[in-house]
Amino acid sequence: MKRRLLNYIKFLTDECAKDHTEEEWKALQEDLLIQIGFFQHERLIHLIVTVLFAILTFAAIALVLFTGNAACIVLTIALLVLLIPYIRHYYILENGTQTLYTFYDTTVEKLKK
Repeated sequence: MKRRLLNYIKFLTDECAKDHTEEEWKALQEDLLIQIGFFQHERLIHLIVTVLFAILTFAAIALVLFTGNAACIVLTIALLVLLIPYIRHYYILENGTQTLYTFYDTTVEKLKK
């Protein structure tokens, strides 16, 4: 997903630098709205998964503090190892989606002229 988002941002950067007709800007804007919808959906799913892992991680930390069980320590470490990439991936999705919003604003401005 990261690669797809970054490739699409590069595509939009190249397209916004070109001169287009009004119809081409409208087509680009429609495609952009569809892609924003896809990335928003992906972002929502990853937000839910990230929050779930964060809750489980804090619960495992609390379990370790109260029990001191070695198995709970292993579980906590495993959850932390998974939580960090989930947070990073969500960060990339969030910032990428915000970047797509700026490209949408650019298409709106181009259509006003």
